[in-house]
Order: sequence, then structure tokens, then C-alpha cells
Amino acid sequence: MHNSYMADIYQKRRAVIFLVSFVVFAFVIVTNTPNQPEPTSPAKTETTKNVSSPAIDALNKLAIKGRAPKTNYSREQFGAQWTVTGGCDTRNIILNRDLTNAVVDEKCEVISGTLNDPYSGKTILFTRGSDTSSAIQIDHVVALSDAWQKGAQQFTSEKRIALANDPLELLAVDGPTNLQKSDGDAATWLPPNKSFRCQYVARQIAVKQKYSLWVTQAEHDAISNILNICPSQQLPSA
Repeated sequence: MHNSYMADIYQKRRAVIFLVSFVVFAFVIVTNTPNQPEPTSPAKTETTKNVSSPAIDALNKLAIKGRAPKTNYSREQFGAQWTVTGGCDTRNIILNRDLTNAVVDEKCEVISGTLNDPYSGKTILFTRGSDTSSAIQIDHVVALSDAWQKGAQQFTSEKRIALANDPLELLAVDGPTNLQKSDGDAATWLPPNKSFRCQYVARQIAVKQKYSLWVTQAEHDAISNILNICPSQQLPSA
């Protein structure tokens, strides 16, 4: 009986030792486990809808190079005079397109009309005459000398004449303002009428794209700065 009693005591003692050891082990495991951050929901990612920017896309596809020398440039390289289509010369075709209330005579000459000048923002009453016709000039949006230095000197004569008479390249504008522009590109001259600048540079891009003319880095940057104001600007087709 004594032996049975001692065995029982021994078994209980072993059970207590096991239980204490388990508790100590568990405590050590818990206290040495790094704190885990509480689960959080996935972070929300802001998405920006792509803005349609055809003019900017076209600009970024134009080659960027330095300006070539102006050697051998002359207006005659692009034709000595306006071409004639269907009995009408290019100047009068553009005047008829851009003036409102244009009056055209039997010789296909615009003799009067009103121009809402895109360059200055002024309204100009046009009357044909030796002393008045110069009030409105037909501007080559990409100046011909600029075109010459950015690829056109490699063109055939026929292609240069086509460029100089392309309606895409031409605008009826205020004469004195056009003289101020001279042969400047977008890096050196922009229309005083700021509301027209987006359309102006978009037309330059369209011409240079059509005729594979390049831009300088300064010109590219100037045009890009303008288009940042109007990122959805379309390219004109004519």
C-alpha cells in the first residue's frame, strides 16, 4: 500500500511539472514573437484618365534637329508667284475662304470682305486696291525660310511649290502683324492674340507632319508649352 501511495504521488508530481513547463514554454513563444500589423484593406490607387491630345502626340513624332544653314534660300525656291487653280490664284482662294461676306468679281478676285484676324484679334474691313490690299496678307504659317532650313531644301521644286500653295499652310491675316512675324518659328514668335495660339501651333504641327519637316528643340519646347494649356487640341485638316 505504501508503494501504491508513493507511485500516485510521483505521477501527480510529474503532471504538475509538465503543466508548469508547458505554461513557461508558451509564455516564451508569445513574448518573443514580433508584433504583426493589423490587416488593412488594399490601398486605393488613383487612376488618371488618359486625355486625348492629338496635337501633342503629333508634335512628339516630329524629328528634332538643329536648324540647317539658310544657304541658297529665296522665295522663288517655292515658286515665283501663286499658283492658279480653276482660274483662281491661291491668294484669292484663301481670301475667299477666310473672309466673311467676301465679294468676288468675274476674274475670281476678292474685292471686299471682312476678316476677323486670328493673329491680332482685330476686325479688318478689306477693300481691294493698290493702297489697301496689303492690309491683309496671306501668311505661310510655317515660314518658307523656316521650312527651307528644316527639310524643304531637300524637296523637289514641285513639292516646295505644293507646300507654298497648300491651304493647310496658309491663313489670311493682318498685314502689319504678319510683317512682325517675319520668318520666325514658334520659339521666336507667337500671335499676339493668345486665344489663337493653340490653333496656330497645331497648324504648324500639321504642316510639318504632312511635309516631314523637323523642329528644333527650342521650337518643340515652345509648342509643347502652348499645348499644355489646351491638351485636347485637334490638328486642322485644311
